[in-house]
Amino acid sequence: MTTSIPDTTIDHHLDTQGLICPEPVMMLHRVIRKADSGEVIEILATDPATTRDIPNFCRHLGHELMTQETLAENINLDADPDEITIDGDDTMPASATLYRYVVKKKVVNLYLTYIRASYES
Repeated sequence: MTTSIPDTTIDHHLDTQGLICPEPVMMLHRVIRKADSGEVIEILATDPATTRDIPNFCRHLGHELMTQETLAENINLDADPDEITIDGDDTMPASATLYRYVVKKKVVNLYLTYIRASYES
């Protein structure tokens, strides 16, 4: 799946390459909590479980999964993400597939937050 969102400003970059479940989602959760409402987070991951875990995370917490794509297959985990090349047939197979996600933090209605806080006081 390849999609691009050229008019979107990325506010936070999260590189989880080489990490496995549950670390990528835990790191995303930490970044989301620090991000402002409506900010956009780009996540790079090599764990195939993220293809299930990140969409579920977004759905359960109400964040928008703007894009989910496979950037490259058979990459070397030591490679610089900006210089990734695909291995040819004459080289040793590389170790991972690189996935990219773009998540927008849900927009919080500040008026409702104020009303709830006032009601609970």
